[in-house]
Amino acid sequence: MEKNTQFVGQSLAFLDAVELAGRAAELNRPVLVIGERGTGKELIAERLHHLSPRWGEPLIVMNCAALPETLIEAELFGHEQGAFTGATRARPGRFEEADGGTLFLDELGTLSMAAQERLLRVVEYGEVTRIGASKPVRVDVRIVAATNEDLPAAADAGRFRPDLLDRLSFEVITLPPLRAREGDIGVLADHFGRRMAAELNWPQWPGFSAACAAELEGHGWPGNVRELRNVVERAVYRWPEPGRPISAIVFDPFASPWKPRPMMPSATGPSADAATPVAAPAMNGHGDVTDLKSAVDAHEAAIVRAALERFRYNQRATAKGLGLTYDQLRHCMKKHGLSAG
Repeated sequence: MEKNTQFVGQSLAFLDAVELAGRAAELNRPVLVIGERGTGKELIAERLHHLSPRWGEPLIVMNCAALPETLIEAELFGHEQGAFTGATRARPGRFEEADGGTLFLDELGTLSMAAQERLLRVVEYGEVTRIGASKPVRVDVRIVAATNEDLPAAADAGRFRPDLLDRLSFEVITLPPLRAREGDIGVLADHFGRRMAAELNWPQWPGFSAACAAELEGHGWPGNVRELRNVVERAVYRWPEPGRPISAIVFDPFASPWKPRPMMPSATGPSADAATPVAAPAMNGHGDVTDLKSAVDAHEAAIVRAALERFRYNQRATAKGLGLTYDQLRHCMKKHGLSAG
């Protein structure tokens, strides 16, 4: 399936980053892309490649955090047959595969110091030496790297080579988080919603209710655009009435009153003394129960009523305080005939 590389947004902060990527694309220089998870760092890397004179050559992507440290150097720089246990044949690394094109190094901040040292040599001299080889190989590769770390702080702390940082930071493009992209949440939600509705063969796109749109705007979006896409697509696929605006959204799909609780330390384990004691449920007043279901319902209603009062009938806060989704709280209130305040 072809990847979606479309940029959607209208905020100045976002458009400035996209424009800067377009200008930097024309130059054969390294670029660092900085941003929180889900802000579109790989999309910017693809833009840098496709708008560059190297657009017809390979774009090789490597996630530096996806491999154990022992394999990173072999993956990046290649190896000769017999260079280490398991190297049954020679293999070119990502730099050789990207020769003439662009190498996108995601999660750059996770590279070991040894790999950073070898990477510095490639950047400075344009030469790659496979593990187990005695002669270097010339490569012509443009490096685009991405991270969500503060690399200058990592360099000050001794976790990242300052000389490598100097070589890679000819241009630094910092992507704004979604919460800073004024006006873009609604635009993106509409874009992802329409696509999902089309995938589900809905006759038309009903949009979101005003309350739902306000919820989307008010969310913090720690996962940024990737999180927004999941939330919107989930809301569309769960909505049973395509003819009416969507008015139910779940931000946390893991939220459930029945989700597994953390394992408690064994009473005989080494940390048993440090474990927080768990009070046994009170039994007083339960001896006269003759209808368990009615008693449980009454107890549940009392808990929800008390929580609503505690949170001054703010249903969002009440749901969060009880570990429920908004929809689950509304269902519970309807079940017990509780008013909204």
